[in-house]
Formats: sequence, C-alpha cells, structure tokens
Amino acid sequence: MTAANAAPKSLARARELVTPVLAAASATLSPELRHIVEYHWGWVDAAGQPQRGAAGKMLRPTLAMLSAEAVGAPAERASAAAAAVEIIHDFTLLHDDVMDGDRERRHRPTAWTVFGVGPAICGGDALVLLAQRLLLEDAGDARAAAALALNEAAAEVIAGQVLDLSFEGRFDVSLERYLEMAGQKTGALLACAASIGALAAGGPEAAVRDLHAYGAALGLAFQAVDDWLGIWGRPERTGKPVASDLRQRKSSLPIVFALNESDDAARALRALLEDPAALGDETSLAEGVALLDACGAEQRTRDEAARQIAAARRALARAPIAAAARDELSELTRFVVEREF
Repeated sequence: MTAANAAPKSLARARELVTPVLAAASATLSPELRHIVEYHWGWVDAAGQPQRGAAGKMLRPTLAMLSAEAVGAPAERASAAAAAVEIIHDFTLLHDDVMDGDRERRHRPTAWTVFGVGPAICGGDALVLLAQRLLLEDAGDARAAAALALNEAAAEVIAGQVLDLSFEGRFDVSLERYLEMAGQKTGALLACAASIGALAAGGPEAAVRDLHAYGAALGLAFQAVDDWLGIWGRPERTGKPVASDLRQRKSSLPIVFALNESDDAARALRALLEDPAALGDETSLAEGVALLDACGAEQRTRDEAARQIAAARRALARAPIAAAARDELSELTRFVVEREF
C-alpha cells in the first residue's frame, strides 16, 4: 500500500476502542455461538484456538467514533454504538456468505463451510440481538434513539438483500433499480454508522442529518468500488477469483451499465451471461471482461463512484461539526474510494 492510499490512523483508533467491547459482548454468547462469531472475526481458528489476522477494516466503527467526536463528544461515548454497528455488519456478512454460496472471506474459509449452514445462520441471528442489547443496556433517550436508528438500518439492509436476490438470473435491471438496492443493502448501514455516534452522544439534529446523508452517499460509492473490484480487482487483495462477479453472473454495477446499452457488445455480453456453459473457463471470462470494457462499464463504474463521493463531500462540507473530525472523515472518504482504484 502506497503512502497515497495508506489506511487512515482513525481505523486503528476505532479498532482499539471497539475490540474490548466486542470481546465482552461475545463472551455473553453460548460457547457454540461464540466460536462461530469469533471465527468469523478472525480471532480463533476452526478448532477454537486463538489467532491473529483476517479481521475487517473497521470502517463502520470508525465512522461511528468520528461522528461522536464531530459533535464534541469523546470517542468513548460512541464505543457501544460503534461496536453495535460493526456487529450488525457482521450479521449481514454471515448470512450473505450462506445465500451467495461464498466459500472464502478475508482469505479463509467462510463460517458456513466450517460450521455448517444452520449454525452460521444462528450465529448471524445472535449478532442482531447482541447489537441491540449493547445499545439498550444503559438507559437514556439518546441510546434508545441510536438503537432505533440501528434497527431501521438493519431492516433496510434486509430489504436490500431481498431485492438483490430478486435480481439473480435477470439481465434487465435498470440503473435506478440497482441504486435503490445498493442504497438499502450498503448505503443504509453506512449512513447509520456515520451518524449513530452523534445520535448516541445527543448531538444536534442538523449534524446527525448531514452525517447520515454523508454516509448514505459514501455507501453508494463504497458499493461502486466493491463492484469494480468484483470484476477488475486483484485476487491477492480481494481474496476472490479474477472477475468473480462475472463468474457468478451477478447484476453488479458494471454489468448493469453494460446491459443497459443497446450495441453489439451489450448483446454479446447478454448472450454470454445467458449461456449456462459459458464463464466457467478463463477464455470466456476474458471475453466477458473485454465486452464489459467495450461497453464502457469500467469507466462508468469509476464515474459513479466519483459522483457519489462528490455528494458525500458536499454533505460533509455543510455539516455543523468539529473541524478535526471533518478532516478525519474526509481522509476516510478518500481511503474508501481509492483503496484499489
């Protein structure tokens, strides 16, 4: 990783803040559920032995921490909210891996391949309840409002996942419909993360509103980058095969862009996607990527990420928040969109 796209220091600060909270929360689970959850977090191996590595970036807890600091509260005021939003994120990942049949995450076998489908789903279910309990353990209107916001975000994520599943096998998804799905599945939780710390700290309504708008746009940018990585990302960085989204015939953003064209390349790509015998070898995958390029999908995906980042920056610029937190959020924004571009 070059200096230009080095990870912001706020990510490490957030990890230090929330790791003890996550550890205390997981200790309340039954031994079987705790094993699944801590394996998913990269804390233990399949046998339950402690290990290091495979943990996520902590983007969502970092947003929560910075949003509390943005309204003048200490980072510690956001510790429960930051941990809760990360727990909800991990609930979605455990379930997504089952639904998508993904066998690898963060360069190791997914939880369902190790423990089974049923136990992995139960692990995800346990995380939903754990997140709510974290926010409701301490009484107070601000904590209750944060718990409600997180609940609503989780409901949107689930609605987005159902919509995403409905796209499977379809090659007529419009850009508007895709953005609706991405706004729910990815944008809703990042919007919540970017504002929940301010909400839990009792921050001003205007700051909470603008931070929420910032996170929603950041989420769409994040998804655009993720979809770009799903086609053009390097396996050693993504942990997934080359052109993994094309292999799986996902209606990701580049594919949606391409199939909404009406030229020969779009028609050829559609024929390739509709052929069940195709995309199982490197030759046809290379052909598919070339057709995406011919449709301009790669550049249009980059442009969409840039458009959403611009919207996120506008929301951040108008938010009535502390300058230091704004600077750190701006640095985090840059990291999200430039992590592989």
